[in-house]
Amino acid sequence: MTSETSYTDFVGEVQHRIEAGRQAEAVRTTRAVLETLGERVEEGAATDVASPLPMEIDRYLLAADHGQQFDFDEFVTRVRERLNYEDLDLETGYGRPSGIDESDAVFRAKAVVALLAERVPGGEIGNIEAQLPDEYGELFELVDAETTPWEQRQG
Repeated sequence: MTSETSYTDFVGEVQHRIEAGRQAEAVRTTRAVLETLGERVEEGAATDVASPLPMEIDRYLLAADHGQQFDFDEFVTRVRERLNYEDLDLETGYGRPSGIDESDAVFRAKAVVALLAERVPGGEIGNIEAQLPDEYGELFELVDAETTPWEQRQG
């Protein structure tokens, strides 16, 4: 666990875990998951998790309209919509993954949350998990997992 994570390292690890063909897809996934998580948790928890992250990533958590109440299905729907949304005003090639379904959105969210748990020191992810209803448990199932899908594929 490093105290300082670079933007490139973080996005590269997301890209590896979700098997994205392009870095832009990993950026989009990171943004979709963190913006949605930021909306669901209180500002203090979002700030605690964001603080050790690179500036280019922490803003997704910090800029959200915090403390919204919605269930896990709505969380997944929001992540999926963000992944599938066409950024017409973006001149950068953000790389839109084609047709992300619910199970893929859940997998991507779990992959990003597990990476957060590895990169953010202390119990900050635990604080976020504690703020969420039990139905969000699936989001944290790869945190501290014995084996993860991306580790299994390396063999």
